[in-house]
Amino acid sequence: MEKRFAVTLVLALTVVLTAACGGNNEGNNNAGTATNSTGNNATASNDAGATNAGATDSDAPSDLSGTIKVLTQRTDYVNDGTFDKYAAAFKEKYPNAKVEFEGLTNYATDIQVRLTTGEAGDVLMIPAGLATSEYSKYFEPLPDEWFDNVYFADNTLSDGKRYGLSTGVNTQGIVYNKKAFAAAGIDKVPTTLDELYADAAKLKAANITPLYMNYGAQWPMGNWGDGSAWYLTGDPQFATKQVSEEAPFQVDNAWGTLATIGRTFVEKGYVEKDLYTNNWEMSKGEVASGKAAMYFLGNWVIPQIIGAGAASEDIGFFPLPYDNSGKYNAPLGSDYFVAVSKDSKNKELAKAWVEFYVKESGYVEDSGFMPIDKSAKSSIPQLAEFQALNPTLIESEATDPKYNEIANKAQIGIGTGDYVQEYILADDLKAAFDKLNKKWKDAKTALGY
Repeated sequence: MEKRFAVTLVLALTVVLTAACGGNNEGNNNAGTATNSTGNNATASNDAGATNAGATDSDAPSDLSGTIKVLTQRTDYVNDGTFDKYAAAFKEKYPNAKVEFEGLTNYATDIQVRLTTGEAGDVLMIPAGLATSEYSKYFEPLPDEWFDNVYFADNTLSDGKRYGLSTGVNTQGIVYNKKAFAAAGIDKVPTTLDELYADAAKLKAANITPLYMNYGAQWPMGNWGDGSAWYLTGDPQFATKQVSEEAPFQVDNAWGTLATIGRTFVEKGYVEKDLYTNNWEMSKGEVASGKAAMYFLGNWVIPQIIGAGAASEDIGFFPLPYDNSGKYNAPLGSDYFVAVSKDSKNKELAKAWVEFYVKESGYVEDSGFMPIDKSAKSSIPQLAEFQALNPTLIESEATDPKYNEIANKAQIGIGTGDYVQEYILADDLKAAFDKLNKKWKDAKTALGY
């Protein structure tokens, strides 16, 4: 790992969702889109410098000074020097400033602990499972002028203040290796669910892993649940409406549709054999080489596969055909929202980094995202293929905070994928959903909703 209405994909404007991190992208905060790691027990570090007051914008003084720590899900960018490149460019603008990074491999879960212990650094990505009503406890408001003409401007709005800026726009579908498809005798992408299953069978027969599910990494599993259910329905307020429901998890609704597809892939051996090990980093090499053919993830993963050795022209992208209608919805959602910690001792410098990171560093382009500026163009070729299949894109919207509050009370890990792992492998899907529904109902009752 977020304004909901149906739109058509236009590359001139250009979005699971999910997750990325060296990781994981998940994007999707407060609406469903989707990503994780063990933390490194670091504490937030701040050197003397700017005061805590005031918002920073592009006219910020170049004499801002001090050290800030950024907590990130992008462990790959921490390890390969990409963030060091951004920090160097930031230092050219603010010579007396220093930026340190800590990558959390299990970001979606670890950051929740860091927030409560006051060890969330100065800048961080807002976890998808945190209700907007909680934002003022943990984050500093950002300047209103940053949100003119950008996607998802109101997704972190709470009590008239905005707390997070989108780090990029994602859509979600099947990212695939064209050479793997060709080796299995597949000459066109599937546009129905039956065709998807048939192609998976061909890939398996060719000794190619049809789809790398990354069950062991946990965070990608959210795409088989909260990361996708809302856009399958075509209703950006799908999650919000669940607040009034006592049994939202049903075999015959979007939750069941996604679960059944995921379970079918597992049952027929169309996914990796080693389900329980976190092979996220290794999986990128498998897809890049053609040993595995597909991911069900967002466009953010495309540059990571190319970085793992694939030629750009060998990687394609198409919408998930979740039924046999030949028509489908796809999400227009945000990746993680970046925020300034309320505990930061250097808020002005932290805000300067946030604006630089999203608007100037090159992170959006390097990560394969679409720009958050509605007037900017995307240069990602795989999106043209995606667009040619004419999906209806549903722009995500902020979700009623009660949804996250209920899920948290019920210990249903929205944005983490943990509960999805359980029902994907459950002996009986209905029984697994009944268990979730009981937890949901009990939590609603306890909260008075």
